[in-house]
Amino acid sequence: MSKRRIPVILRGCYKANIMDQTRKENGSQDVEYIGVGNFVLEIVKIVLLAFFVIVPIRVFLFQPFFVQGASMEPNFEDGEYLIINEFGYKDTSIGIGDSHLLTINHFKTVDRDRVVVFRYPLDPSKYFIKRVIGLPGEKVEIRNGHVTIFNKEHPDGFVLDESGYLPKGVNTSGDLVVTLKDNEYFVLGDNRPYSSDSRIWGTVPENLVIGEVLLRAWPLDRLNFY
Repeated sequence: MSKRRIPVILRGCYKANIMDQTRKENGSQDVEYIGVGNFVLEIVKIVLLAFFVIVPIRVFLFQPFFVQGASMEPNFEDGEYLIINEFGYKDTSIGIGDSHLLTINHFKTVDRDRVVVFRYPLDPSKYFIKRVIGLPGEKVEIRNGHVTIFNKEHPDGFVLDESGYLPKGVNTSGDLVVTLKDNEYFVLGDNRPYSSDSRIWGTVPENLVIGEVLLRAWPLDRLNFY
């Protein structure tokens, strides 16, 4: 019994004519070669497709970051590879060369307890990762190892429950009261005794927020979506 062969067509190189069964049985096959010009055209199509698909994803949607330092341990450790969801959280300028075409302003706000990546307010060339504790317009009080939030819904304040991400027995050092403007966040590191955060250098303007942590992609044994 003869085995039936499945033809393979390499697009952009040649086209095999397999419609004529008689020619196939006779061992003959027509092959149509595509010229260099068409081959180059196919390459250009692939490059343009990659540009119009990958670039918008990279500019508007997602961005990779490596964790540096121990300020977010044990939840995020030094050297871990994260994917950040940027969509709607950051201001994006679009231009060609030195020409500025337009700016897309952020239109999302960050929820409490979410982990964000932002530009360090004292040096915007650096990126920090912290957890959002205080939201715009709120008052944050740190006293006796606890964080208390004052807002319109809780004018008398409520003690923030951080048991979902802080190890048992970890307290928040400091003795301060901060009233946030309508465009500011108060952020803290999960490794409270060793974190440089809003207790030291102040609040984070919302226009410095890059995005929320979406995925820990590396190491594989700690792979996790957020």
